[in-house]
Formats: sequence, C-alpha cells, structure tokens
Amino acid sequence: MATFLYKLGRLAFRRRHFVALIWVALLTLAGVGAASAPPAGTTSFSIPGTEAQKAFDLLEQRFPGQSADGATARVVFKAPSGEKMTDAGNKATVEKTVDELADGSEVASVADPYTGKAVSKDGTIAYASVRYDVSGMELEESTKHALEDAAEQARDAGLTVEVGGDALQAVPETGATEIIGIAVAAVVLVITFGSLVAAGLPLLTALIGVGIGVSSITALASALELGSTTSILAMMIGLAVGIDYALFIVSRYRAELAEGREREDAAGRAVGTAGSAVVFAGLTVVIALVGLAVVNIPMLTKMGIAAAGTVAIAVLIALTMIPALLGYAGRRVKPAGAKGGLLSRRRRDDKDGRTEPRKETGPAKANLGTRWASFVVRRPLAVLLLGVIGLGAAAIPASDLELGLPDDGSQPTSTTQRRAYDLLSEGFGPGFNGPLLVVVDAKGSDAPKDAFTQVSDEIKGLDGVVAVTPPAPNKGGDTATISVIPDSKPSSVQTEDLVHAIRDAGGDIKAGTGAETLVTGSTAMNIDVSEKLNDALLPYLVLVVGLAFLLLIVVFRSILVPLKAALGFLLSVMAALGAVVAVFQWGWLSGLMGVEETGPVMSMMPIFMVGVVFGLAMDYEVFLVTRMREAYVHGEKPSQAVVTGFKHGARVVTAAAVIMMAVFAGFIGSSEAMVKMIGFGLAIAVFFDAFVVRMAIVPAVLALLGKKAWWLPKWLDRALPNVDVEGEGLRTADERGSGPDEDRELVRT
Repeated sequence: MATFLYKLGRLAFRRRHFVALIWVALLTLAGVGAASAPPAGTTSFSIPGTEAQKAFDLLEQRFPGQSADGATARVVFKAPSGEKMTDAGNKATVEKTVDELADGSEVASVADPYTGKAVSKDGTIAYASVRYDVSGMELEESTKHALEDAAEQARDAGLTVEVGGDALQAVPETGATEIIGIAVAAVVLVITFGSLVAAGLPLLTALIGVGIGVSSITALASALELGSTTSILAMMIGLAVGIDYALFIVSRYRAELAEGREREDAAGRAVGTAGSAVVFAGLTVVIALVGLAVVNIPMLTKMGIAAAGTVAIAVLIALTMIPALLGYAGRRVKPAGAKGGLLSRRRRDDKDGRTEPRKETGPAKANLGTRWASFVVRRPLAVLLLGVIGLGAAAIPASDLELGLPDDGSQPTSTTQRRAYDLLSEGFGPGFNGPLLVVVDAKGSDAPKDAFTQVSDEIKGLDGVVAVTPPAPNKGGDTATISVIPDSKPSSVQTEDLVHAIRDAGGDIKAGTGAETLVTGSTAMNIDVSEKLNDALLPYLVLVVGLAFLLLIVVFRSILVPLKAALGFLLSVMAALGAVVAVFQWGWLSGLMGVEETGPVMSMMPIFMVGVVFGLAMDYEVFLVTRMREAYVHGEKPSQAVVTGFKHGARVVTAAAVIMMAVFAGFIGSSEAMVKMIGFGLAIAVFFDAFVVRMAIVPAVLALLGKKAWWLPKWLDRALPNVDVEGEGLRTADERGSGPDEDRELVRT
C-alpha cells in the first residue's frame, strides 16, 4: 500500500492543477445540488420490531386520515390570580383563540377545552389541543406565526398562555462556539507548524471535505428523509477527522523535507507512510459508523452512514488534495526544524527545491515527547496503574446511568414549551405530559365491545393510573384507542413499570377474548427505544471491535497490540460516559456547559459514543503506534522504538487531539440537546483516550510487554496480506538505488 500511495502522492503533487479542479468541481456540484434540492420533508422516526411501532402502524391502517404523524400543539391557559378559566371573560377569550386557531390552512382539528373537559379541577388551568395535517418540520412559517399570534392575543387579554408540543420545533442551531472551536484549531496548527501556510492547508481541505459532505446530505435530505441532526453530526465528525488526517500528512511531509528529500518525493513519501495510517484510521471510523446499522433504527443508521461518507471524503482529500496544495505552497512550507518545527537541525533549500542538511552544531535537545516516553519506559507499572485507576474513578458515575429521550420537560425554562409542560403538570399532574395510548385490536374477537371494556377496566385497576378515557372505536368497530394518564412524569421509572404492567395484562386479555392490546405514544416509544438500544449494544460492540481488531492485526502484525488498543478504548469510553452522567444527569458543571435542565442521558448516546469514540481512538492508536512499529521493524529495541515513536509522533498526536477536542467542544453551544451532549461526550472522550490511554497506558503496556507486543504466530504471519504501512517498500527501493526519476517513469506508465 505504501508504494501505491507514494505514487498517488507524487502524481497529485505534479498534477496539482487537475486535482484541485476536480475537488473544486465536486464542491460546486454538491453546493448547486443542495441549493436546488427541495426542502427536507418529514423525518419518520420508526423503530422496527417494537410494540410501540406496531401499534402506530396499526393506527395508520385502521384510523386512516387522522394524521397520526402530524404536528400537535397544546395551547395552555392559566387564569389571573383569584380568577378561574370558567369565568365569562376568560372563557370568551379562550373560545376566540380556538376559533382563530381553527382557521389555519394546515390545521386538522382543534379541541375546545370546555367541550373536551380540558379544565383542571381547581378551574385555574385549561388547554386546547391542536392537530395539524403535516409534521412539525413541514409546517409553514405562516402557520407557526398564526399559532404564536393567537397565544399573544390571549396574553394581551390578561391570561398566562404557553404553547407545548412539536408544532413550534425549529432546526437546531450550533451557536457561535462552533466558530470558536475552528479558531482554536487554527491556533494549534500555527503553533505546531510555525507557519500560516502550513497551518492553513489542513483547515482548507477539512472545510472543503465537510462542504462536499454536508451539501450532499442537504441535497439528498428530502429523498432519503434525513433529519437536520444528520448534517450537524456529519459536520462535527468530518471537521475533526479532516483536520487531523491532513495534519499528519503535512507533518510527515515536513519531516521528509528535513531528511533532505526533494519536495515532490517528500510529498509522495508523506502520503505513502502517514497516508497509509490515514487510510486504516479512516477505515476504523467508517466501520464504527456504518456498524450502527445493526441497531435497526433507521434514523441512527442514516446518521452513521452520512457521517461515514464524510469521513471517506476526508480520507480521499487528505491523500490527493494535500499533496496538490503542497505543490502550490512550494518553499512556503518549511522543513521540520525550521522556524519552530519538530527537529533542531538547520536546513537550506537549493535552487532546484531539493533540501539538504547542514552539519549539526551540537547535540539535539530531546523534545517533550521523547522525555515523556523515556519516563514511562522507566516507570511503566506506576504509569499504567495511575492511568487505569484515574479512568476507573471517572467512570464511576456511569453506574448510575439513566436513559431516555427528550421531551418538553428537558427544555430550558426560558422556552414556552417547557413553561407549558410545567403548567400542565401543575393543573393535571406530572403524568399528563406523557399519556399512554393503548390500542386494542379486536379483529380476532367475537365480541369487540366486550374486549374494549375489559381492557379499560383492567387498566383502571393497575397501580400508578390517574385516569382512563372511554374506548374510542374506529368506523369498522374492530379497533379502539384508550388514553391512559399515569401519576408520574414521562421519564420516570414508575411510568416505565406501568407500560410493562399494561402489556403483561394484555397477554391475559388476549388469551380470554382474542383481542390484542398494544401500548404506544411518545412515552412508550421512548421506553422501547431505550430497551432496543440496550439490547443492541453488546452485538454492536462485538461486530465493530471484532472487525477493527482484525484490521489492526493486519496493520500492526501483532495480536497483543490490537487487544491492548481495544481494552484501552473500553476504559476511555466508560470514563467519558461517566463524565456525561456527571454533567447532564447529576448537574456537575452544568452551568458552565450551558445545560439548563438535567435529566436522563439520551438513549442513543451510549451506542453512538461507542461507535464514534472507537473509531477516533483507533486513529491515535494507528498514528502513534505505527511510528513505533516502523522503528521496531527497522532494528530498534522495543523500549527504544516506543521512545522513537513519541519523538516523531507525540507532538503531532497532541495537536491532533487538541484540535479534535476543540471542534467537538464547539458543538456544546448547539440548541439541540442531543448535539450538545454528543459534542461534550466526544470532546471528553478524546481527552481521556489521547492523553491518558494513548499517551500513558499504551507506552507503559508496550514497555512491559517488550518483544512480546509484536509477536504473531508464523502461520498467521504467512496468511496475512502485507499492507506495508511502515513504508518498508520505499526504504527497500532506496537501498536498491531506485531514485525519484525511476519512480516518476513508473507513475507515468
């Protein structure tokens, strides 16, 4: 592989005009497609294989035309102090508001509080239910404005009015902190390279890659039903890996220049060596993201595939556009060691662009990476124990992990949705915000009406039930819906227990009447999603870690190194989950992170973090340990190979980790709770993995293992393909005397 990528890098360097034109054309094409694409339609959140989804599908079939997936709004009214909603003046205001809401072109129905018995027992709070023909993301702005205007007019009449439901949902915003994250990345690149030109190359290529990826997602959003969160997550991951992959190739290019190589040859060798690591690191990320399909949640599968596509683009751009831009930059990109580079030897460029070394003026001072690695090699056991104990302590909060999906109760108190949620809880009880919808399918029953009544009576006798509405049959009389109000809030354990109790009772009812009882609604759907994700976590881990383990065996030609990489990942991801629980569930440092409301961790968070963090963790493993492997196969002792790997790779890996943390942390300012949580979780996971696992635990374990770390059974060594990540083929060509001219002729043919 190294030889092929070497040729590709030189070809891109020499044909830079053609390469740059291709990528600019792709960016333009994707941008035009995004601009001309129809707006994204409804994003169906289906969970195949769950009871809640089965009930929802049954409703679509048996109750046609009721817009089961349409947007809803609850306009909640509260009377002034000392008054009631049944007073003549307040009642007239509410009825006027209901009439105005019913005039909307996209409104399917409006339920009057007084005819629908939607007034609290003390008479101070009432609500009107509004159902629309289309989903919240498809509602026209004029419809949303009409809803807000109607509420504002009722406020002007003296009532407290808030609007809940999904009718006012908006596309999530990432906030200004995203720009700050990119700015931090730029500063780190300038410090690392000591050059604005060299620092600008990774940023430029990453932005082009993300531009192509996100524009393509936008162009396909309507056809593939991609949600707004999909593009945000693709942008988050694409920016991080795009900058990092380019950073490693540019760093290796400068190191090759410092060895006295001609610029075109240096570009080829940078792509052949660091580029090989980029390919395999990118493959691990793609495997982890595409592997999300095993969960069988379409939305999560689409998010993973879209992000994986952006990562693949980042890899291709790093392998082709970076060497092309290096050709444009010329002498403006200095060798390592010049003006703040990695090495201390002074270099000079001749007129032909060839870089020749000058004699050393004295012994080179060991850099920080060398000094740290030397310390770890001397004290491996102490460093290993300290790292494992520290991550174990950070992971302790994960034992209290509670999973759930967000509702209006998790919104900031400054939003009208959250205030409507609180008013409904005050007037009707906490369970009113998460009613359970029971669907009774009596098509196989001889007495459907008796079955409906039996189900209703059975539910009334369960603990934790506040109210049960009478069965509402369809026109065919074979299916009915029953609304159940719990006495606990939607995200509580008590509500989850009630859902299971109703389902258990349904089994006995089916045996006696032949009618099937199904529980659905947003609350039941959230419970089913959490359980489905929990059940899928272990198979997902086995699939992703197993595939990546096999891939790393091929890369490192070792059994213990990939095993150590996987175990280190488990430590970092558990510590990161512990930090997420501490901030978003316990409320530690919640003000600093902009978390206005604590609550359960997103159901998708653990499995999504496992996938993404594993891929990113393998990035640093491949980049850092590949240099160690390169030194070892070229004759160095195992302990010295560890020090050499850190000498050449520690500074660059550190810069890459800081950049990735900055990019992820930039998304903490998002208005979308899921994006905020994932941004924080990935940022802290990169910190744990890069600076504790890869910088401390990995060298300590390798120092303890010695030569055993690189052991591979002979039969397996013969069976595995030789991918030559270390660039041994290039070194062999040098020893044979194969110069750049011969390689150039090989590329042309």
